[in-house]
Amino acid sequence: MRWQLSEEQDAYRQSFGGWLADVAPREVVRRWLDGGDADGWAGVGVPEALGGQGGGLVELALTAELLAGAGVPSATWLATALAVPALGPGTGVAAFEGEHAALLSPADSIPGAGPRLTMDGEGRLRGTVPRVLAGDLAARFVAVADGPRGSPCLRLVPAGAGVRAQARRLLDQSRSVADVVIEDAPSGPLDVDARVFLADCAARAAVLVAADSLGAMARMLDLAVEYSQQRHQFGVPIGSFQAVKHAAATILVEVEAARSAVYFAAASVDAGSPQSALHAAAVKAQVTAAGARVADSALTLHGAIGYTWEHDLQLFYKRAKLDEYLYGAPAAWNERIADGLRLIPV
Repeated sequence: MRWQLSEEQDAYRQSFGGWLADVAPREVVRRWLDGGDADGWAGVGVPEALGGQGGGLVELALTAELLAGAGVPSATWLATALAVPALGPGTGVAAFEGEHAALLSPADSIPGAGPRLTMDGEGRLRGTVPRVLAGDLAARFVAVADGPRGSPCLRLVPAGAGVRAQARRLLDQSRSVADVVIEDAPSGPLDVDARVFLADCAARAAVLVAADSLGAMARMLDLAVEYSQQRHQFGVPIGSFQAVKHAAATILVEVEAARSAVYFAAASVDAGSPQSALHAAAVKAQVTAAGARVADSALTLHGAIGYTWEHDLQLFYKRAKLDEYLYGAPAAWNERIADGLRLIPV
């Protein structure tokens, strides 16, 4: 199956891709990597009532793919995209004016699977959540706390009094995580069903990380083909060797299969399909694992130069490797698929 974007979606892809080419050339992206994160595109795919520019998960997936293909830092963008559905119209607008939100959940596990905070009678929270995506950059957090009778509830926590974030350094400089310590921090209620939000957040995270991996894969294919035409051995380009052609063709198959799967899953989640959770889990498990394989193949085609800081391949190699484990390793998502499949007696 080959997924076809609508005319509006294709027009968005062209316009946003062209804009990124203008504002995020190689030297600018490298400055951003040295300096932290970048801004300017957080509102795409978020309802206008929450301060966004409209659209849905397909548009968010397009954004994720294009940001990854440009190597642009995107921790705050992804963190905000996941957290903002929990925010009401009165709290969401500022999320796209530099005051980013983040979900208080470990970035290496499925959203909602991490530790819950404890809450006293006055709504003050305590606890520690490790490895929060953009935890050192967020102005407020959507926290998961223990509610009545052990059920989860959502609370809005401003970064400030009672909140301390300790940044961790990642090999992939396009994303950031931090351990967030909450010590009697004030919080406000969020009028959202916590279980429904966390289930939707998990599906959205799966699709968007898979889309990010897709963008990195496509860019690594371009770099590998370009390098195979420039690098000569025995007096001819290495791209003329059969083994190199096969490796590049295999990467192309991975990219095209991933593209159709990612956008089908995004549309399924947007439409609330009965099997949307399985579709999202499938692309997170399969596409990010494929991204890690593609990274290894592209690095092999480049040789040692591909991992040097001066060569662009290392940016996308590291990004794809992180995507494999960002918001849950493939094994964790495969377990979700297994749990969701109906067993039929033989």
